[in-house]
Amino acid sequence: MTTYSAEQPVRDDIDATTGPVVLAFGTNWCGYCVAAERVVAPALADHPDVPVVAVEDGKGRPLGRSYGVKLWPTLVFLKDGVEVDRVVRPTSRGPVDEGLAAITAAA
Repeated sequence: MTTYSAEQPVRDDIDATTGPVVLAFGTNWCGYCVAAERVVAPALADHPDVPVVAVEDGKGRPLGRSYGVKLWPTLVFLKDGVEVDRVVRPTSRGPVDEGLAAITAAA
């Protein structure tokens, strides 16, 4: 199960990452986040080499605001610090797999 951390990475640090990264925004008590876990967790498990930064989001949380997050969970797929894809409230695995494929494909 994804555990969303109250620790907020700095946007500049995220922008400076290299390779694929998934930012997962949500909260540990969010019903939508818990429901989405059944499709998100297996997809992420198939890519153990892709770092996942699970960030607790909410009012006054700067990282989520900088990405324009409005609904949970929101998965932002980054490659070399640049957003390549985004999935909001996934109900099936397909969109999550597509986002992972977009950031793990060879250039």
